[in-house]
Amino acid sequence: MAKQPMLKFVQVERDMPEKRTANVRTEDFDEIYQEFAAVKAEEQSSRCSQCGVPYCQSHCPLHNNIPDWLRLTATGRLEEAYATSQATNTFPEICGRICPQDRLCEGNCVIEQSGHGTVTIGAVEKYITDTAWEKGWVKANAPLAERSESVGIIGAGPGGLAAADMLRKAGVQVTVYDRYDRAGGLLTYGIPGFKLEKDVVMRRNQLLADGGVTFVMNCNIGEDIAFEEIRAKHDAVIIATGVYKSRDLDMPGSGATGIVKAIDFLTVANKASNFGDTIAEFEDGTLNADGKKVVVIGGGDTAMDCVRTSIRQGATSVKCLYRRDRANMPGSQRETQNAEEEGVVFEWLSAPKAFTDTDGKVSGVMVQKMRLGQPDASGRQAPELIEGADYVEEADLVIKALGFSPEDLPTLWNQPELPVTRWGTIKAQYLTGATEMDGVYAVGDIVRGASLVVWAIKDGRDCAEAILEKFNAKGAVAAE
Repeated sequence: MAKQPMLKFVQVERDMPEKRTANVRTEDFDEIYQEFAAVKAEEQSSRCSQCGVPYCQSHCPLHNNIPDWLRLTATGRLEEAYATSQATNTFPEICGRICPQDRLCEGNCVIEQSGHGTVTIGAVEKYITDTAWEKGWVKANAPLAERSESVGIIGAGPGGLAAADMLRKAGVQVTVYDRYDRAGGLLTYGIPGFKLEKDVVMRRNQLLADGGVTFVMNCNIGEDIAFEEIRAKHDAVIIATGVYKSRDLDMPGSGATGIVKAIDFLTVANKASNFGDTIAEFEDGTLNADGKKVVVIGGGDTAMDCVRTSIRQGATSVKCLYRRDRANMPGSQRETQNAEEEGVVFEWLSAPKAFTDTDGKVSGVMVQKMRLGQPDASGRQAPELIEGADYVEEADLVIKALGFSPEDLPTLWNQPELPVTRWGTIKAQYLTGATEMDGVYAVGDIVRGASLVVWAIKDGRDCAEAILEKFNAKGAVAAE
């Protein structure tokens, strides 16, 4: 009888890939986790209990066939594991790196509930597809037949690229328009290299281009080309712009120099550190933490990206202000731990009140201490001010990482009829992404608000499927 390859969670301890020590990893922008070796990947995959009801799969937005590709990895059938992983996820090696597994698949692993430690799903997912690239199993789209229909996609982030991938595989002619010089959206310019090395994104972009997707870069809709012109060129249009309008703070001293937005700081950091671009704001120190006392305001994943980037740029000190406590912060606990290891100091229950300056240059943040009050209707405790506990936190550079809101697309694109919600997100149907404008769809953060990459991928894939169904239905009617 063959030896049981799975259910080894009792005999085998949970193990993550080796993490580079903090003093080593803060010297560069390379990813902090090493790659699993084949034996270790098989061993960790074998811990899966092959649940009758796999909560890891049901809590994954893409409903990835996680138990299947874990079993295939555990039994050495890695090419089949890759095919299974790729069937439901356009970018599995990216999700394996940046998904908050502790809140999604791993956070709902059944064996963790029984005290044995979750299966390291994300690390195995990354290993499978990285190996597939090394072995040459990843191939460019090769549609069985070309179609005459054309789709224009506005936004080269994960949602738009996921839709482009599926449509191109079906033979549809796809053109992607984006304001930046490189495709990938926040995958390229928002997420630092120590979480997602940029060659991982660039090779996916190249794969799409090799498969026939046309990219029109450095293209601002409403300026370089009108939205109506794009509609006229294509049979369908997908809006996948994401949300890039930074939430701001309106308080005394806000106009001082040295107070910057997180998206500007991270974009310049990625261009300079990961692509070697020469950026004036980086060279002159405007968007460079080198030699500075840095204060980051916010408690989400963007704030964690900012504090950890500042450490690597050579900041003399980095502090993070968050108005709630650690248990209530929205960012990944894993990222918070990594930041603390790297020397970031967290000031919990602390909120900015004003900024101090010297000759118009920021010199500090006036901080007011908070405490958590009674829970609200949702059960979350609201922060309350502690009178008389204010103090000034010295700072040469203040980074506001307060989240993102949608840009005013109806105004920017001169499309007053473009349907939006009271939050400024585009009104679109659940699953299909269809809007009230004929042939116009929307996916990702511009519909959901600021959310996860994995949700954008799901939206892009669902939308592509709906567009293909519509094209096929029209073709069937025309053939009658």
